[in-house]
Amino acid sequence: MILTSDFDYDLPLERIAQTPIEPRHNSRLMVLGPKPEDFIDSHFREIGKFLRPGDLLVINQTRVIPARLHAYKPTGGRVEVLLLKLVGEETWEALVGGKRVKKGMVLQVEGGPQVEILEELEDSQRLVRFQTPIDTLLPSIGEMPLPPYIHQKLDRPERYQTVYAASTGSAAAPTAGLHFTPELMQELEHQGIQFARVTLHVGLDTFAPVTEECPEDHKIHTEWCEVTPQTAELINQVRARGGRIVAVGTTSVRTLESAAWVENGEVRANPISGPTGLFILPGYEFKLVDAMITNFHLPKSTLLMLVSAFAGRERILAAYKAAVEREYRFYSFGDAMFIER
Repeated sequence: MILTSDFDYDLPLERIAQTPIEPRHNSRLMVLGPKPEDFIDSHFREIGKFLRPGDLLVINQTRVIPARLHAYKPTGGRVEVLLLKLVGEETWEALVGGKRVKKGMVLQVEGGPQVEILEELEDSQRLVRFQTPIDTLLPSIGEMPLPPYIHQKLDRPERYQTVYAASTGSAAAPTAGLHFTPELMQELEHQGIQFARVTLHVGLDTFAPVTEECPEDHKIHTEWCEVTPQTAELINQVRARGGRIVAVGTTSVRTLESAAWVENGEVRANPISGPTGLFILPGYEFKLVDAMITNFHLPKSTLLMLVSAFAGRERILAAYKAAVEREYRFYSFGDAMFIER
């Protein structure tokens, strides 16, 4: 039986990155070697040294919505509305921060339309409906929804997007992809490494710690993901040639493993489009992912549990301890890790 406390570790506050490194590929890279005690220090721009011609890097092309809005109650009190998921042309699931924001209340969005509280959901979640569709207004009136542990204002909102972001829909960035630059991607392609795109729209639960004593009791929220037929076929071709499937980020891992299809003992990637509630814990048998690139994750988080399932809990916690000692930067704007199985 695994416990949530098994995935805790000590992290000094100064190790939490508040600003991104420039250029992106200058972030540090810890490589977990084949032996449990091997932790190689490198830089992300040298990721090609640890990849092989014929490998396939699977990237999540989701784009973050500038989803943080400021609004006012009829009394004049300020309210923050954080959009989570579009459920209709004018209707969203959202987090609403403010006291006594009840069903039927109409808020005035700063610089935008009015929004009505349709339903009160769990905790501060609300179902809201805007007076007019708000999608096209978000770039001008919305703010980037940075994680709660980042306290410095981001001068350039695009820095919280990957350079290949294309499909709008996330409440948070797939942060392992933030380290890539167009120049690095071109170098890797010249090295014989291919890229494949998938989509998973990241929810804010990615930052939520598991509060239950037993992780298996934790309810993981679903996220929409897609693997197109073209991407599925490319994955299957690479596997047939003996190439490795390298997932860029835990979101790509969840998407790939959600698409895994086993028939007569053979594992293939299956095209999918829809919600996934896959919760990967130690003991899970990975089917498509051979290696992964990921950032350093929060204690007691589902993401730390996922990478522990992939590489082994003791091995991951030892790597995190070494990363703290070697002054790596943690979390969304922090450094990266490359893990082979």
